[in-house]
Amino acid sequence: MKRIGFIGVGIMGKSMVRNLMKSGYEVYIYTRTKSKVEDIIAEGAIWCETVADIAKNKDIIITIVGYPKDVEEVYLGKGGIIDNADKGTYIVDMTTTDPKLAVKINDLALNKGLKSLDAPVTGGDMGAKAGTLTILVGGDKEDFNACLPVFEAMGKNINYMGQAGNGQHTKMANQIAIAGTLAADCEAMSYAKNVGLDVSEVVKAIGTGAAGSNQLNANADKIIEGNMLPGFFIKHFIKDMKLAKKEADIRGLELPVLSKVLSMYEDMEKDGKSDLGTQALILKYDKKQ
Repeated sequence: MKRIGFIGVGIMGKSMVRNLMKSGYEVYIYTRTKSKVEDIIAEGAIWCETVADIAKNKDIIITIVGYPKDVEEVYLGKGGIIDNADKGTYIVDMTTTDPKLAVKINDLALNKGLKSLDAPVTGGDMGAKAGTLTILVGGDKEDFNACLPVFEAMGKNINYMGQAGNGQHTKMANQIAIAGTLAADCEAMSYAKNVGLDVSEVVKAIGTGAAGSNQLNANADKIIEGNMLPGFFIKHFIKDMKLAKKEADIRGLELPVLSKVLSMYEDMEKDGKSDLGTQALILKYDKKQ
């Protein structure tokens, strides 16, 4: 398994492509705007003009795009992956998307003689760069085992979660946990600032104890510096939380923390802040930042 097609070369995807190339894979890429990937083409990635082109003559096709509608377009649309990939090709969607869509793609793939996995990731831009992503995989166990070396080129915590769609359901649980943790971290830092404490010293003091978390480690310095550039876009986190809430609502589950944090981010989206990083939630607490 050496020839990889990769669709969606953004903040996360570009680093994932680099790590695949470092591991010796021949990587063919497609994204909507070629000018944004000239750097990685210069590093050895091979450009394809269309999704149909990238689907042909590959061992595995990986996608990590923005929204469920984008997933539908690249897999199910005219000129998409399902209709153009060769029989026996592994197709791996690493986008965070609707679990039902993952099941639909899996069923259509099987009918075409393809092998499908849903494999969303967590770990942010830093994890993508370091090759330490957590990867959550749903689908056939034999297909998971076949693709494991490819996953290991991009991540360190590779998890088989069961049948098709279960990778996405696990990612929903992950995003629910992040929502509560990130909001709590922002509240703690806002409290520390408003009672006159040195926020950096507070983070250092509590970060190695029971209050420590990956979210605190990833975002505290950015918040203190006023750096709101995206490692993960607010607009994409809103998408993820909406998907999680939709699945919870179907099952009659009440998730008040998720609902509250989602509403806060939706307020920020209305204020034109959807292209900021998720750490910008601090702006809801501290109007001076």
